[in-house]
Amino acid sequence: MSAPDTAAATSGSAGLGVYLVTDTAMAERHGHGVVGVVRAAVGAGVRIVQVRDKTASARDLLALTAAVADAVGDRALVVVDDRLDVALAARHAGHRVAGVHLGQSDVPASAARALLGPEGHVGLTANTTEHLVAVAALPTGTVDLLGVGVVHPTSTKADHPPALGVDGFARIAVTTTVPCVGIGGVGLADVGPLRDAGAAGVAVVSGICAAPDPAAAAAAFVAAWDGAGR
Repeated sequence: MSAPDTAAATSGSAGLGVYLVTDTAMAERHGHGVVGVVRAAVGAGVRIVQVRDKTASARDLLALTAAVADAVGDRALVVVDDRLDVALAARHAGHRVAGVHLGQSDVPASAARALLGPEGHVGLTANTTEHLVAVAALPTGTVDLLGVGVVHPTSTKADHPPALGVDGFARIAVTTTVPCVGIGGVGLADVGPLRDAGAAGVAVVSGICAAPDPAAAAAAFVAAWDGAGR
């Protein structure tokens, strides 16, 4: 099964929009589970899903990734947080997984691109000038998007760097041609300002995963994004 068209999904701010990052514990709070939250969010218009579970074994993360990919089909991109090996294993097994989102301590983006091929998706966390200089030195097309944050302090990443705020996000986004997604404590009120600041999308964790009604929550974020683009 082929991967989704990454280039089409990440070209321009209108093409990305709301980016769901999963949280297994939050998704269980109201009994939806990760797959239930993902189905609801994608049905509401979310275009990319990052499967993240820092405590899962490789085997369990692979099973979760496969279940998410099978539930999503071709309606959104599915990427795996940090674990290139899991993304490759899922693709090898025939699941529709686009690629990986890497942190600064994970395998190099160039290695991920080589293994995923030109059609795969490689995202990278970047929040400093040094990170952007390193990205600029890579061959064009190595990285498809940058996750920039945290925008606000967040409990979903205990070791996060100092919060950038919307202004700090804007200072980073304006210096790179790679699409930037704002992440970290992003609420509905941040969607418009982030899009105005040059965001190609907004990444949401608790705002959707922990919501009693994830479909309604996702729809509200999608509407805020679409409204900000008018």
